[in-house]
Amino acid sequence: QALVDDTEDVSLDFGSEEELALRKAKLRHPLATFFHLFFRVSAIITYLFCDWFSNSFVACFVTILLLLSFDFWSVKNVTGRLLVGLRWWNQIDEDGKSHWVFEARRVPVRAASTEAEARIFWLGLIICPVIWTVFFFSTLFSLKLKWLALVIAGISLQTANLYGYIHCKLGGQKSISRAASSFFVTADVPKRQTRRISEEHMEDHVKTGTR
Repeated sequence: QALVDDTEDVSLDFGSEEELALRKAKLRHPLATFFHLFFRVSAIITYLFCDWFSNSFVACFVTILLLLSFDFWSVKNVTGRLLVGLRWWNQIDEDGKSHWVFEARRVPVRAASTEAEARIFWLGLIICPVIWTVFFFSTLFSLKLKWLALVIAGISLQTANLYGYIHCKLGGQKSISRAASSFFVTADVPKRQTRRISEEHMEDHVKTGTR
């Protein structure tokens, strides 16, 4: 008697499991994560303990300003794109007008950032401007006015990146909602046209019957 094999070949989808595993991985871009925090933390540490390293105000001022500039460039052009898939920039069109571009890009699974990287990115982006704001008030109240310009530069550079990436994040969500609303509007157009055609057909039928 022949045995009947009732088993069936079932295709298993491991896409979601693979994506979840990649998202829970610790760090997929360790170098970018390191430099995302290195320059801004170094600028804060140098500001706090620069008197221990050097008695020259000019040397401390230039060193901290260079660290802030390196941080602004690396966060704006490298770490934001790699760690969270966001970027922003300014471009000049043919008419000479300046336009700010904020982009939220959906990256493939293989290139997606992990939850740890995204958390580090946003915590570093938010906490450091708050620290520089505290420095601003402490400098103002202690009458160390020679440091005021440097502190304002630190607040301006780091707040600019924070504003840009928040705008990218919110702009991406708005574009999604805008696309969804346009989809529903487009989907509703054929219904309105069908309803209009049926009403015109009924009117013609009524007119024909009365004749």
